[in-house]
Amino acid sequence: MKLLIVGGHGAIGKTLTAHFKKDNEVIIAGRSNGDIEVDITDSSSITRMFDAIGNIDAIICAAGDAKWATFENLTEDDYYIGFRSKLMGQVNLTRLGYRHLNEGGSITLTTGILAEHPVPKTASAAMVNGAIHSFVKATALELQRDVRLNAVAAGMVQDTYEKYKDYFPGHTPVSMEKVVSGYEQSVLGSENGTIIKIYN
Repeated sequence: MKLLIVGGHGAIGKTLTAHFKKDNEVIIAGRSNGDIEVDITDSSSITRMFDAIGNIDAIICAAGDAKWATFENLTEDDYYIGFRSKLMGQVNLTRLGYRHLNEGGSITLTTGILAEHPVPKTASAAMVNGAIHSFVKATALELQRDVRLNAVAAGMVQDTYEKYKDYFPGHTPVSMEKVVSGYEQSVLGSENGTIIKIYN
């Protein structure tokens, strides 16, 4: 299988890359490093990436930013960070990558627990995650050529515990093994339009 991982050097992406590289040809895309560079906030950059790598069997996106701040301090521009990056970045990866997928291919997006269980300072991030969930469910109804689209929504993962633990009091970190299994389920399973939730 020829697999593209966008954000393959990130906290989750590097673990996904190591896992899928065992049995597949993996192409890593990133903003400043990887096998190929891509800026997911720029649709022309996404187009150039797909034109360069040609047809593939699966796409995983483990990239995307959103602003964390109190509701009172979030500006309109702050909301647009998450909108352009994590939301439209993944929408455009789906929209433009779909035509480069072989028959029976898959696209896996990344969201998180905030869509259903937000915490303070996540008005923007939670909004974006919820929007991606709706996008996945609706878009999956229209895909052709047996292409599938899912999202993996994880809780606070073990590898980012130290960075985010103060935001998630009482949350038990999710092991990276469980997170990887969610992506494997999306890529190798039969799910379509599914939000694969790994909250504990």
